[in-house]
Amino acid sequence: MPDFVHQRHKPPTSLERPRDLVLVCAPLRSNINLSRIVRTASCCGVSRLIACGPSKIDTKVSRVTSDEFPIEKHRSLPPVLKALRGEGYQLVGLEQTTNSQNLHQFSFVHKTAIVVGNERLGLTEDALVLLDHVVEIPVYGLPYSYNVATATTMALYEFCRQYPTG
Repeated sequence: MPDFVHQRHKPPTSLERPRDLVLVCAPLRSNINLSRIVRTASCCGVSRLIACGPSKIDTKVSRVTSDEFPIEKHRSLPPVLKALRGEGYQLVGLEQTTNSQNLHQFSFVHKTAIVVGNERLGLTEDALVLLDHVVEIPVYGLPYSYNVATATTMALYEFCRQYPTG
């Protein structure tokens, strides 16, 4: 059996190029959820995180400061999505809808903006109509959906799995 030596806080894995991945958050109810999302986005090498609505990051949860991982703040989601489309991003919503695709079978493109919704309301109709694709994560038990921070982590992990070097 191999010997395992515990190593805490190993330096980040280098990317061949920066990820052309943007994470967009609809206005969230919980600053804890947003702070957990910030931590995961930073670990995954997300190039930009855009938070819509009022938001406050708890650095004890996110483990990064705004100097280390800048966050863009905007008032409303639809104008952000229109601007990202103009920049050539494929807009992929994370939501349960009638025509959403299973995350396990979805192929991301390099230049992607993943859009996550509010904890209670999800993505609103005015945001859904602007998306190129909607993906959902299969749920195998109650309560029918994952927490927004957990679901975002799963979607970011899947993107990173498909593009491990950037």
